[in-house]
Amino acid sequence: MDEEGRPERNREDPLGEPSPRRKRLYFWLMGTCLVLIVLAWNVVRFWSVPAAAVMSIVAALIPPTAAIVANWGKG
Repeated sequence: MDEEGRPERNREDPLGEPSPRRKRLYFWLMGTCLVLIVLAWNVVRFWSVPAAAVMSIVAALIPPTAAIVANWGKG
């Protein structure tokens, strides 16, 4: 315990470094976001603008979710 009564943090596991599993999940979520945007406005919009808009809305919800996943359980 430190002088303030908190357990000491292990210096080999820095607080700011996410686990490899979280990094991989963040990568896949953000990759999915990019693929959805590119497909929506370069392919799908020729057949259905509403479908492209829905894809964009789903893609807009992914980055906040990815940030939450990447930071889950920190501190």
